[in-house]
Amino acid sequence: MAEPPKDVQKPVPQRYELVADYPPKPVTRRNFMMSWAGAAWGSFALAGGAGSMAMLRFMLPNVLFEAPQQFKAGKLEDYEFDKPDERYKQDKKAWIVKLTKDFDGKKKLIALDITCTHLGCTPNVLFSDQKYKCPCHGSGFRFTGINFEGPAPRPLERYKVYLDAATGEIVVDKNKKFQYEKGQWEDKESYIELA
Repeated sequence: MAEPPKDVQKPVPQRYELVADYPPKPVTRRNFMMSWAGAAWGSFALAGGAGSMAMLRFMLPNVLFEAPQQFKAGKLEDYEFDKPDERYKQDKKAWIVKLTKDFDGKKKLIALDITCTHLGCTPNVLFSDQKYKCPCHGSGFRFTGINFEGPAPRPLERYKVYLDAATGEIVVDKNKKFQYEKGQWEDKESYIELA
């Protein structure tokens, strides 16, 4: 039998004809990104980026942006005697009170912190009973801030208050508080003395 010439190719067997990409195609960037390996590297890069962002956020300081702690509260003539003014209750957390008689018997204008000294609730003004009454546990305070009923352990705190020399307006500074039990209500910055 005669041998076939060497330069003639043998036909591809029947079973290899079913393979679609024979010979295999070269890997392109698009094929790589669409493969599982591309998905894995993409997930790794995303996790690394998220970790880097978290570390960067950790390095930045936490800053609390608050409203200014000083505010102008009008003129002395804007207030009535022995009637707490509630216009600064919601946004400034303060009552401005013009007293005919403080605990020492003098006429004064004071600025009270509206936070109950028991558990931090906000008392309400009861004009008919001449007191502040805490709705949470029933603490009662006189308009001067002195506690007289309920579980509150001490009087309300007072803010620093003074008259602006240029405009004659009342300025309340919430950065400085005065406590009765420490004898700080006698400090000249805790009130404006009235004639």
